[in-house]
Amino acid sequence: MIDLEHVTFTYTDAPRPTLRDVNLYIPEGELCVVIGETGTGKTTLLRIMNGLVPHFSGGRLAGTVTVDGRTTQDNRPRQLADVVGFVGQNPLASFVTETVEDELAYTMENLGVPPAAMRRRVEDTIDLLGLAELRDRSLRALSGGQQQRVAIGAVLTASPRILVLDEPTSALDPAAAEEVLSALARLVHDLGLTVVMAEHRLERVLPFADRIVLIPGDGAPVQVGTPEVMMREAPVAPPLVELGRLCGWDPLPLTVRDARRQAGILRQQLSTARPPVVPETAHHEAASVRGLRASYGPIVALDGVDLTVHASEVMVLMGRNGSGKSTLLTTLAGARPPGRGTVLVGGEAPHGLRATDLIRQVGLVPQDPGLLLYGESVGAECQTADRSSHLAEGTTRATLERVLPGMPLDRHPRDLSEGQRLALALAVILAPAPGVLLLDEPTRGLDYPSKDRLMVVLRELAVAGHAVVVATHDVELAARVADRAVVLADGQVIADGPARAVVCHSPIFAPQVAKVLAPDEWLTVAEVRAGLEVAV
Repeated sequence: MIDLEHVTFTYTDAPRPTLRDVNLYIPEGELCVVIGETGTGKTTLLRIMNGLVPHFSGGRLAGTVTVDGRTTQDNRPRQLADVVGFVGQNPLASFVTETVEDELAYTMENLGVPPAAMRRRVEDTIDLLGLAELRDRSLRALSGGQQQRVAIGAVLTASPRILVLDEPTSALDPAAAEEVLSALARLVHDLGLTVVMAEHRLERVLPFADRIVLIPGDGAPVQVGTPEVMMREAPVAPPLVELGRLCGWDPLPLTVRDARRQAGILRQQLSTARPPVVPETAHHEAASVRGLRASYGPIVALDGVDLTVHASEVMVLMGRNGSGKSTLLTTLAGARPPGRGTVLVGGEAPHGLRATDLIRQVGLVPQDPGLLLYGESVGAECQTADRSSHLAEGTTRATLERVLPGMPLDRHPRDLSEGQRLALALAVILAPAPGVLLLDEPTRGLDYPSKDRLMVVLRELAVAGHAVVVATHDVELAARVADRAVVLADGQVIADGPARAVVCHSPIFAPQVAKVLAPDEWLTVAEVRAGLEVAV
């Protein structure tokens, strides 16, 4: 179905190829997951499969790419649209209409699908992806996760034989991600659809994968194999696999169910140990909202929210897509005034502060990091950020090196991967060390090592007295970095307390280790390792 023969690709002016001598065959009716560290070329590989690389990216492509018998060298993306559906990391950038239902029908209109067939396909897709309540909504009024589901649906309505997805679950809450992946698996098994996706949150996708494609980077050959084989030594692995490696389980578990079946001895070994308890400490108030209400026209995003953010604390905001997390962050950041109620950051209303004063009080990294990037190169972006924030020269660059080492300073931000753009935006906001730091889905596009480095930075900021608020669907991030967890639903706070208690008692937001070892409240592989050492 997809055949790459000796494919090498080099971006214009890049000193070395992003992909080198790739040989890969993906048959019909297979769900294939592409993995690798941030910046190794996963997105480039996906874009090669429908001709976006090199027809739109520029650069030099050597070798042959054949998709359903057609070469991408001889066929541009529009000529492959009936065969290959592509969904990128930023769904909003792909939308061309105003409402959900119009977007679902747009591609079919271009392909000349008869009206009756269009109607049927739209309804099938709405049911498949749970979009019934959103069909008449404006695309720009949707949450990031809702936009991602619509983008996937807009491609599915055209009935492609191949579906290529770049980080398809990165903005989805755990339940929505499970629904989307289950729907894709049904299409693979029942209709023979071929699905290729790049994904960093392997804990979500491994149970659905038929094969894994690992891109090691640095010009090393691409490795291909079943999940069971590839996870034995893969440099990136989800917590479940790390737990299996720690305990010496064979075969390595790929699902929570498999792990629970092997965890009996581990539970016995941990019976004399206890999960760590973080003592509660009183800290001064860094920000607060009282009676906060916010709306988008008739849609109520926040409804009477009361919340206090403390200094020296990492708080995670969790909840389903559309629960109000991003709206709460943008209101705290002063990007929008409250519809009703009060918002204070450092004792002042943020939406009334001048920009030069606001940047020292609060910093927000939005879901789309490109909104913060305007420079002609990574290096220029860092220099501009230093000047704008009155920092010593090199401060932003040093922060970037801590989050993602080795970022090429001469690359244009548009030529970076989504994870690299996110790391750059994080550095721009982190460098001034604002009193309150707000991060909206900060691990989208980041591999496990990059997340580890980000967590170190966030913990250091909290220790130094800063307040850190992270809106995230990444339950593993919440388990490892959060002191406190707040869960929103329908614009209201439904849970607020120590992170361990909140996430362990949630069937949706519990991390993998907690699910395996429930009812004991172990959250991470590192905690289990320490517990085993104590038990021994």
